[in-house]
Amino acid sequence: MDKLKELINGKSKKDKYKARNNVRHVFQSFWFLLTNSFFEGFKTGKIYGGKWKQLCVPGMNCYSCPGAKGSCPIGALQAVIGSPKFKFSYYVVGFLFFVGALIGRGVCGYLCPFGLVQDLLHKIPFVKKIETFKGDKALRKAKYLILLVFVILLPLFLVDIIGQGAPYFCKLICPVGMLEGGIPLVWMNTSMRGAVGFLYAWKGLILLLTILLSIIIYRPFCKYICPLGAIYSLFNSVSFFRYTLNHQKCIHCGRCKAVCEMQCDPVQNCNDLECIRCGKCKNACPVDAIACGVTKLDVSKETAKAKV
Repeated sequence: MDKLKELINGKSKKDKYKARNNVRHVFQSFWFLLTNSFFEGFKTGKIYGGKWKQLCVPGMNCYSCPGAKGSCPIGALQAVIGSPKFKFSYYVVGFLFFVGALIGRGVCGYLCPFGLVQDLLHKIPFVKKIETFKGDKALRKAKYLILLVFVILLPLFLVDIIGQGAPYFCKLICPVGMLEGGIPLVWMNTSMRGAVGFLYAWKGLILLLTILLSIIIYRPFCKYICPLGAIYSLFNSVSFFRYTLNHQKCIHCGRCKAVCEMQCDPVQNCNDLECIRCGKCKNACPVDAIACGVTKLDVSKETAKAKV
């Protein structure tokens, strides 16, 4: 009877875990459709140019996507960072700081369209998924270098005659722009096909590699490349919405660490730089030691030890 009870309870928790994760994917899909709701663009091959395009969306969503209603903050920042004359640059920086201070990398887990694409790609069956490898942690620092060089330094110093910097990250690296903008626009506009050259092929290769790696490795773009994730990660430990661990409840079973596909250890730091706030650790905890929210207080290790 006890074994049957354990089996039922275990199955129930597993079902709840899957249900909660599915809710996240539904929310991601809803946000994807909401921010890419200019459906006429997919018919005409034209980019939306209305008033909403003056506003940034929180996640990586290409400005050139035919359905995009808003602007990508990384693309917008590159375009104006080279000149203090553009007040828009202050808006973009302020927007990034506001969103980061509010939810940190929660944007990556819930509000980034390309995050959803990678999540779905990783669900494709493969012989062996790679959770981590030698040099993984070191390679994750590459996104900070990309942020510094391609998003800040190059657009800041290599500017045109009116002081505008080129979006070097978008032009040379970003697979999101290729997927959401480059491919659809060239497909729907025959006049653009004649302009396709080496750069287009290079971006296509990066996209192809990103897709293949996403099947094998969980969110490789988020881990190693994304400059937006690099910015938001700096706010994880200080954002209003964050995770907390009750060390008094924690039984150190290791389930939270085992389910984290970003390879974070919530027991050591439940607001790790790599945490995308997906909630899998919280859902997997058998004693509800992990909580999330704005007003939750952390029961620190010192407090827990003092009461033992």
